[in-house]
Amino acid sequence: MYAIIEDSGRQFKVTSGDRIQIDRPYDENEKNVTFDRVLLVAGEGSPKLGIPLVGGATVTADVVGPAHGPKIDIQKYKRRKGYHKKIGHRQKYTEVRITGINV
Repeated sequence: MYAIIEDSGRQFKVTSGDRIQIDRPYDENEKNVTFDRVLLVAGEGSPKLGIPLVGGATVTADVVGPAHGPKIDIQKYKRRKGYHKKIGHRQKYTEVRITGINV
């Protein structure tokens, strides 16, 4: 069984046991996360498609810990002016493990 969930404007196709990175600050006190914006549940029998959400469906997950995205380097340059600027950014995520899909 798999589900398509939405979190922070991004959609994820998840099954039980998958690990995903969500764009949410890591909180040490938060042990479980529940996703209630479920767009589709399929895999056994006929798929349940939400318009826009599947009623009563939730996906539960355990928080694994903090995670970091890839390093992004931004370089600005203006010719003949001696202007060089280098800026870096690394997005912080919270990694979760999907534990169950409840319909």
